[in-house]
Amino acid sequence: MQTYIVYTGNSRKDETSSLLHCKNLLQQVTVDSEPKFIIHHYKRSFNGFVAKLTKAEADKMAELDGVVSIFPDKKRSLLTTKSWDFIVIDTGIWPESNSFNDEGFSPPPSKWKGICQTYNFTCNNKIIGARYYGISFNDVGSPRDYVGHGTHVASTAAGNIVSQASMLGLGHGTSRGGVPSARIAVYKVFRSSACDASNILSAFDDAIADRVDMLSVSIGGEIENHHSIFKDPLSIGSFHAMKNGVLTVFAAGNDGPQPTSLDNFSPWSIVVGAGTIERKFGISINIFDLSGNMYPIIYAGDAPNTQAGFNGHKSKFCSLNSLNSLLVKGKIVLCKGHIGSQEAFRAGAIGVLTQGQISRDTAFSFPLPGCYLRTKDAKKIHKYIYSTRTPTATIFKTTESENTLTPVVASFSARGPSIVTPDILKG
Repeated sequence: MQTYIVYTGNSRKDETSSLLHCKNLLQQVTVDSEPKFIIHHYKRSFNGFVAKLTKAEADKMAELDGVVSIFPDKKRSLLTTKSWDFIVIDTGIWPESNSFNDEGFSPPPSKWKGICQTYNFTCNNKIIGARYYGISFNDVGSPRDYVGHGTHVASTAAGNIVSQASMLGLGHGTSRGGVPSARIAVYKVFRSSACDASNILSAFDDAIADRVDMLSVSIGGEIENHHSIFKDPLSIGSFHAMKNGVLTVFAAGNDGPQPTSLDNFSPWSIVVGAGTIERKFGISINIFDLSGNMYPIIYAGDAPNTQAGFNGHKSKFCSLNSLNSLLVKGKIVLCKGHIGSQEAFRAGAIGVLTQGQISRDTAFSFPLPGCYLRTKDAKKIHKYIYSTRTPTATIFKTTESENTLTPVVASFSARGPSIVTPDILKG
């Protein structure tokens, strides 16, 4: 038994007839005495439903008149785009941010039909609507953003002008979204880094009926559906948005730089790739200052947590719980792979060095003093550690510099053309 989305187009204009049609379809495929239930009914902007079916029942459903497509309710991943939009389908929003202060904004326009689900959350004349979909065991029912991705995307699209902004003390300046005067409505479909396709369609269904002007959707598509647009919930939702005069802007995806690597591809939407900015921070961001003080440095392969069953071959990658705190505490740790900062932090290290980061136009931060190294540089440090009885090192705070080559497409950004519509420019 699996959860499926059954898409029936837009043939029923009223909720009652649409629901009866869906129930009739469900009854036609039921092959046992156990009743079937509609988990969710799409009714405001297009028609369809969600239900648990066996594979045989799903195959039978696909053959029925009135069924456009049927596909499993699978998880989708987060992406990021720089679209200048009105409404964001993402992880929610943090309303107290200065980017969303409503000073100077008039009440919402009379055409607005949306709502604000206000548990642990307050809308204003800037954030005029907020909904959430699905509740996980570790999350409260609220449009509030506990991940940060939705807040980031919303502020990029329509954040207010905020002076004296910085990223962990770097990049000081004034931040602003593409259209600071725009209002925002938020549709929270994510709890962490993934969400159900059925919740995405629910958000589209509501957003279109709520009378939004534009949609910003930074959600990854599914590669196996690239040849079947109407088995892709993002394409279905954006199609009905287009029919109602609402433009959808998708993120291209993070699977570049190879051609035809787009996550999103529907011909009726805009797809935006990732680009570089005017400042460079290297491939890691260290906001901590060791003030030039030297500390002992140790190779992670020499500090295995043997009590937890790890040996040096495993601990060198600094995977979770692999390091011996007694050997690591107060030292800088050299890890073999590109992960390791969380484990080094847990084990009490003063700093961490990781290696193997492929793209050099993406910077990551650490919970402790840290730095990404090129593989050849990491080999030199590894050699140094064994060249002396008391190897020491320090890690300097990140400095920023001007990026004279901006703007260019980021190395990880997905590229077109679209497999479905190669004659239409995407990515």
